[in-house]
Order: sequence, then C-alpha cells, then structure tokens
Amino acid sequence: MTDTLTEEAVSAIPEYPMERSAGCPFAPPERMLAMNQVAPLSRVRIWDGSTPWLITGHEAARTLFADSRVSVDDRRSGFPHWNEHMLSTVNKRPRSVFTSDAEEHTRFRRMLSKPFTFRRVEALRPVIQEVTNECIDDVLAGPQPADMIAKLALPVPTRVISDMLGVPYADHEFFQEHANAGLARYAAADAMQKGAMSLHQYLINLVEEKQANPSEDAVSDLAERVTAGEISVKEAAQLGTGLLIAGHETTANMIGIGILALLEHPEQAALLRDSDDPKFIANAVEELMRYLSIIQNGQRRVAIEDIEIAGETIRAGEGIIIDLAPANWDASTYPQPDELDLTRDAGNQLGFGYGRHQCVGQQLARAELQIVFHTLLRRMPTMRLAIPFEEVPFKHDRLAYGVYELPVTW
Repeated sequence: MTDTLTEEAVSAIPEYPMERSAGCPFAPPERMLAMNQVAPLSRVRIWDGSTPWLITGHEAARTLFADSRVSVDDRRSGFPHWNEHMLSTVNKRPRSVFTSDAEEHTRFRRMLSKPFTFRRVEALRPVIQEVTNECIDDVLAGPQPADMIAKLALPVPTRVISDMLGVPYADHEFFQEHANAGLARYAAADAMQKGAMSLHQYLINLVEEKQANPSEDAVSDLAERVTAGEISVKEAAQLGTGLLIAGHETTANMIGIGILALLEHPEQAALLRDSDDPKFIANAVEELMRYLSIIQNGQRRVAIEDIEIAGETIRAGEGIIIDLAPANWDASTYPQPDELDLTRDAGNQLGFGYGRHQCVGQQLARAELQIVFHTLLRRMPTMRLAIPFEEVPFKHDRLAYGVYELPVTW
C-alpha cells in the first residue's frame, strides 16, 4: 500500500499504462521490458494515484495467476481498477465469472462450461470454416482495397459467438457498438453508461425470451438456470454480456493485428500457408498470441493475504496488475522474444491467462484463429497492405489492442 512507501519513493514510481514504441507497435512498451530485466515485479502508479504491483515476469505471472491468495473481486479495497468507469460501476454490476473467487467462481464457471467444451468446439469447426470461406468469398468478389477488419476480423467471431449464444446476428451492429462501453483505456465514470445499460437490458430480454422458447444455445442454458432458481435474470444477463463481448471483441482484434503481423513477416506467413500439419498450425497461433498479447492494460487482481514472491512481499490489500505482454516477451522463457517464430514452442504463452480464471472461451478462440489465418493465407497468397505500415491505425486507446482498419490488396 502507498502508506508503506516514502513520499520520495512514490514520486519515483513510473506511471501505468505505458506507451508502446512507434518503431515497433507489436512490441510491449520498452520501459516494461527494461523493468523486467531488473525484477519480475515492481510498483507503478495508476490513474487514481494508487501504486499497485506490476508483474512483468513470465514465471511470476503464472505463479500469481494460480495463487488462491490473489482475488479478482473488484469490490475489494485496493483493487486496481482499469479506469474511472470500471470503478463507478463496480456496485451496479451483478457478480459474474469474471469478478468472483473460489466456490462462487466455480459455480458460475460450471454454468458456462457446456458450450465451450473441447468436443462442442471441435464440432463447430465446419461452421467456422464455412463462415470464414463466405467472408473471403465476399472480399475476393468485391473492390480493392478491402478492409479486413470489417470484412473478416469482425464478422467471423461475431457470427460464431452469435450462433453459440443464440443472439440474432441481425442485431450485430447494436451489440458491436454497445459492447465497447467502458473499454477505452481511460474511460470516464459516465462513459457510454446508456449503451452499457442498453446491452444489459437486451440480454435480460433475450434470457426471458429463451425461458419461454428455449433452443440449443448458451443463453437458453442460462435461462434454464434462471428458471431453476440457481441464478437471477440479471446475473444470467451479466454472464451473457461478458461472453458476447469477449467472444467477438478480443478475437476480432487478434485476427486483425495477427494478419498485419503475418504480412510484416512474409517468411513466417509462408510457413503457415504451406503447412498441412494441425499441430504446427495450432502452435503458430500460440506464437502469434505470445508475440502480440492484445490485452494491454493487464489482468487486475488484489492480494487477500501477504504473498512472498521474487524477493518482494505483496501485502494483503495491495493491487496487482499482471501484464501479459512483457510476460510473454520474457527472454528467460522465450529467447529472442522480439522475433515472431512460428516454429518455437509457444505452448505456455499467457494470452488466455492461466489457472482457474483463464479464458473460458479459449478453445473457441483457438479454433477460429487457426482456421482464419490458415485459410486466408491459402486463399489470398498475394495479399499485401494497401497503405504504408506507418499509416495503420493502431488501437492505443483501447483496453484490447488491435487495429481499427486494415486495408489490403491482392
């Protein structure tokens, strides 16, 4: 906590988040990489003046992700909120799998497990392939240049998650717009409150509709839990909202910036394009996840007991920010981390988190990324950027990193 530090020490603490280098926008901020060379954790100062611990080391990140003394409950004192908006809504949002610990977390996660099992996701691969092919068909039949964000990166995961959840794809423009509520890195307290409430009410209405007319989808599963009295309608809507946002926003960003990274590394793109080995294709996606680490404001936690780690003591009540980008560029785990190398073993990358709170939809995201990248490189082998790299608009102002537009020709 800050009262354990002298005023002089507090003034020397660096501000967080930190800016990426314009020279290599794929790389984590240079200062974080330099900090990790000294120690795997150190203090930073965030928007509200508090000084949580920033975790930059790969081993330290995995250790804390798996430690039951580390909480995701954003109602706890000392929790390092992303921004003013997230703090202002903390007591307005029902508890969910994203903000609960221990048995409560297990209960919520069990409710979400059915549609995301390995077997269910594998059965979806033909659907993902069909959607991907349709989107690429549309690109090839249309004018050049084409924006791969609007034409591929957004529609593939949005159509797939809509189908899984039972959300009408016809409403995709509505939820894509409102899913961004509060996702700006520096969102103010009143940021898009009306939009966030609109999306929550949309999910409440959908849950109630599924109670009356259930079908084979995830929202119907949640509606069944509501009918059984296991959760409230608002809790079901909160879980559905989280899945809807995570199911298209993060994957869409990863597809967009992943395409750009492959265009900038043509020799690596050729390896992926020419491979028919499912294991190589799967590992290539893990390496892209390691290299890009699109969650750029860290995973937020708070210590509920004192924790000794790497020669430091994180006191109970002190905030913890586990930043995946420097952890995935930790040279002690990944030699030459600044090189995109699809042949390296990237199986321990932390893009989906680690431990009990790792991404519930990670198998679906993996399937989408594997299919989209490989299919795109096969079907559009001459694809290239239609603008200079320096003009690509990166999402420096969002919680999830990516690019706003990606115009290409072929």
